[in-house]
Amino acid sequence: MSNSKTMLAWHLTKPGLVDQSPAPIKLIECPIPTPATNEVLVKVLTCGVCHTDLHVTEGDLPIHQEHVTPGHEIVGEVVANGSSAHRFQRGDRIGIPWFRQACGVCRFCRSGQENLCPHSTYTGWDHDGGYAQYVTVPEGFAYRLPKELDPVSAAPLLCAGIIGYRAFKRARVPAGGSLGLYGFGGSASLCAQLALHEGIEVHVFTRGLAAQAAALKMGCASAQGAYDPAPKLLDSAILFSPAGEMVPNALANLAPGGTLAIGGIHLSDIPSLNYQAAIFHEKNLTSVESNTRQDGEEWLALAHRLKIIPHTTEYPFDQALAALQRVKKGNLDGALVLKMPQ
Repeated sequence: MSNSKTMLAWHLTKPGLVDQSPAPIKLIECPIPTPATNEVLVKVLTCGVCHTDLHVTEGDLPIHQEHVTPGHEIVGEVVANGSSAHRFQRGDRIGIPWFRQACGVCRFCRSGQENLCPHSTYTGWDHDGGYAQYVTVPEGFAYRLPKELDPVSAAPLLCAGIIGYRAFKRARVPAGGSLGLYGFGGSASLCAQLALHEGIEVHVFTRGLAAQAAALKMGCASAQGAYDPAPKLLDSAILFSPAGEMVPNALANLAPGGTLAIGGIHLSDIPSLNYQAAIFHEKNLTSVESNTRQDGEEWLALAHRLKIIPHTTEYPFDQALAALQRVKKGNLDGALVLKMPQ
């Protein structure tokens, strides 16, 4: 760590559209944060650019911290410890996810459902995130990462990957079954890799022709438009797109007893559903709220063992606004990652 007491960070000036002027985020010089007693200070190496960052920046999600720094797919190195933080040593490579902290004492935390904790907080929403040179994190909510893991490839694993894994579990895909993925960005592509490794037949629904081609190249059984009928009735489906209008078609493509999991934190309104056509035959519709730390540990171990590597596109740190504009444009093949200058 340098002797400088300041750093560069992107701050949310006022929520607004990223493709209009004035831009809602601005690169500024600000003090390097001081870790609390249970926190570590981390020098950021990379930070993934997630669709949730776009929701925070454009105001789809309400402001939780004024002038917050977005970003929650963070790979970095520990440079300082709070007075009671002993889990990591200086120089350790760690990952910082969206799920920043839970209270640990409510009924949800005590029952293994900490993701539903009413007092939970989130990186890049309730607390400054990784679009910065330094960030702090409670040591109990960070993940240890091997130093040989490429920090660019590792970044999307920390949200796109973890949430995709949680959604995959919530979708209750039967062994050897079929899974529909609606939208095919970073989270869906990682989920598809996991499903294919487990012998699941994967069908992709997305408007992007490049994304459809990428899905087929990966080994998915089919790839078609976002509102097309499925080639067969599906056992399970996950909606990664924030478009609620896609829900009726996704439910119509389910077999009796099938489950549709909605994987995003934000969704536009779902149109009126016809009970007989959409829900009857014991179809299930469920949401996905963040993740538990156990989800994260399980996923990172699986990704390492199965060699699940996201396709990424690097953006320089000072091009964060351009990266968010590209996310808004959609039809991404993989994930965007901000890389800090060394």
